[in-house]
Amino acid sequence: MQRFLSVLPGRRWLPVFALCAASTVHAEYFWIDADAGGRRIVAGELGKPQALAAARDARAFAADGKAVALNAAGDGYQVAAAAGDLRFTARRGDDKTLVIYHARYGRQETKAVSDLELVPTTPGGNTYRLFWKGSPVATSQVNVATSAGWSRVLRPAADGSVSFDPAFPALYVLEVTARINGSASVDGKKYDDVRHVATLSFRIEP
Repeated sequence: MQRFLSVLPGRRWLPVFALCAASTVHAEYFWIDADAGGRRIVAGELGKPQALAAARDARAFAADGKAVALNAAGDGYQVAAAAGDLRFTARRGDDKTLVIYHARYGRQETKAVSDLELVPTTPGGNTYRLFWKGSPVATSQVNVATSAGWSRVLRPAADGSVSFDPAFPALYVLEVTARINGSASVDGKKYDDVRHVATLSFRIEP
């Protein structure tokens, strides 16, 4: 079953998305973690990393849009530590299908930068809103996974936000997958199926 992302009242019209329900689609994604070298960007699912060979147009950047140098490292990328939250984007696909990945590490900034982004409503807070190109949209669910093996599906409140309490030390990854209804053109090329996958990750330390 598919559910729909909707525009919140009072906002401009946005393209209609269909949310890929977790029960029928096991989305792969990129997530970002902190390590001794700064930030590490990994593909696949949390605990199940995959090779990066099929990814293209990979880019890391800060809140102001300034690019951050990416270095391939094993099954992921390495990025030097920098002030503020880090964003990353990449693509995978063929002539008919395109998946656009968005990843963010940190929850101090309350402004969306990527096309699809989960954003904390307060710095360091536990309530999040989903934004599409700068405007809030409501999603039917957000998936949470942790490095400790705990997971949960979050359902939105009436205002479209989702909340949860990260109660133990771990890496937390929030993920949402959305599909544009019908065919769509990206950078002048038409695709039968265009999907966006967004993650927000952060660590709770002991």
